[in-house]
Amino acid sequence: MTYIVFFALLLLITLLASYLIVENNRKKAIEAKKKLFNARVSQVNTRLKLKLNELLDAKLIRPKYLPRIQAIVSNFFVVQAHTDENLNQLESTADLLINILSNELIKTYQSNVSQNLVDNIQYFVAELPLQGILYNKTFYQTILPALIVNIKTEDIEQLADNINNADETSETNSHSKIIQDEEIA
Repeated sequence: MTYIVFFALLLLITLLASYLIVENNRKKAIEAKKKLFNARVSQVNTRLKLKLNELLDAKLIRPKYLPRIQAIVSNFFVVQAHTDENLNQLESTADLLINILSNELIKTYQSNVSQNLVDNIQYFVAELPLQGILYNKTFYQTILPALIVNIKTEDIEQLADNINNADETSETNSHSKIIQDEEIA
């Protein structure tokens, strides 16, 4: 009988040790997942800050706008759950913003015309919510992508075509005015 009690106690101790090991591994896995999640959020935030600093150095954005634009990333999880789906949404939205800002910066360097981009960024910042609670799922899925696309300026070729078209239109208007003057006389 003593052997059975001893064996049962040994079995219970082994079972408890196994449970504690499994529970400890589960907690470590959850912690690792949280660290990875936070690292991805931090990486998105860092990439956006770098791009904004680049725009600040090029004097295309005012320093007072930096916190408002960075609030896009920092307020993402204010009213949304910390899920991989939401994190993917944040990454894709931030990538869209960074890519458009990069492309517009390149256009500005090529054309030496920056006022359109400055105006578009000012409009973009003005349309961002002031309260963190307004950075909700609807804002990130519908409003923000439309605002980001509005940052785009005309391409250099389109700008040149518009200037050429304006020149041609003014030439045509002056030519038709001359013809009208001749007909009147």
